[in-house]
Amino acid sequence: MSRPRAVAAVLLAALLAAVTTACSDGSAARTAAGGGRPSVTIAASDQLGGAPVYLAQERGLWAAEDIAASVTTQPTGRDALNAVLGGQAQLGVVGDLPAVTAALGGRELRIVADLSRFTDWRLLTRTDRGVTGFAALKGRKVGVPQGTNVEYALSRMLASAGLSAGEVTVVNLAPNQVTPALARGDIDAGVTFPSFYDAARTALGERYAEVAFTGYTARTLLIAGPSADEKTTAAVVRTILRSQRELAADPAGGRRAVLGQSKGALQASYVDAFQPRYAYGASLSPELLAELTQEAAWAKDAQKLPGAADGAVIRGHLDPAPLTAADPAAVTIR
Repeated sequence: MSRPRAVAAVLLAALLAAVTTACSDGSAARTAAGGGRPSVTIAASDQLGGAPVYLAQERGLWAAEDIAASVTTQPTGRDALNAVLGGQAQLGVVGDLPAVTAALGGRELRIVADLSRFTDWRLLTRTDRGVTGFAALKGRKVGVPQGTNVEYALSRMLASAGLSAGEVTVVNLAPNQVTPALARGDIDAGVTFPSFYDAARTALGERYAEVAFTGYTARTLLIAGPSADEKTTAAVVRTILRSQRELAADPAGGRRAVLGQSKGALQASYVDAFQPRYAYGASLSPELLAELTQEAAWAKDAQKLPGAADGAVIRGHLDPAPLTAADPAAVTIR
């Protein structure tokens, strides 16, 4: 064999060996990126609901479990879910509705823990629209970011007044578009993420009005996607439990961590006012299953989803193993 061919053969063999090694262990690249430790990417959306995750990132708590974690903040739960299902992240911090719709669609995901619960919803409106209760929404235009748990909150508001979504004109808006649409008069009312409540109050001034609603408990969930391995997921859960304890012992420090990780997306006034309204504590409970099952029935009808909307389907997407290993008392569902 000539020398050029010999060199080419050696290079080809080396290349094939490298490709074979990488393909034989899909986690190799993630491990190398963590400096020898298993690495994991967590796509998060609800920053206050997922406060323990952000606190763990801010304080570097992952190292105690010998994992290298990176947390990316997504605009909505849909975006965080898509990052997980698309393989850009192994774990996700999402609202309940994105997880339910993915389960009904037959997507591969596991609900590992219910991280927090929130009930302080507001219907935003204007004083000149005469919307003083949910019954007054009949025939009105209501802005909402569809596909998020905010849309489900609107459905519960309507149901409390005996109305259905078909009796209002639902306008699909991004979370940050609800306030401008109200200010322009394009909509009569809107429901958006709590982080935009203060912006609406400021923008509308004396015209600002709201109707409070506590009839829906939104849940922030930790989900695992197809590329999440069990060992690393368990390590993440143990870290979150430790972070929960630190959050409970130092709420002010937790608020600072959330603000720092938000990189300007959240205002201190909002974090100070609303974080105490979240109930934290990772769990998997019968109440969670009942809520998700009820939500699945609504989502199947509202979004014409194909899957069966029953408790057995949702239960099949709950994975209690990581939380059971970390804190058996936190898992009460059987």
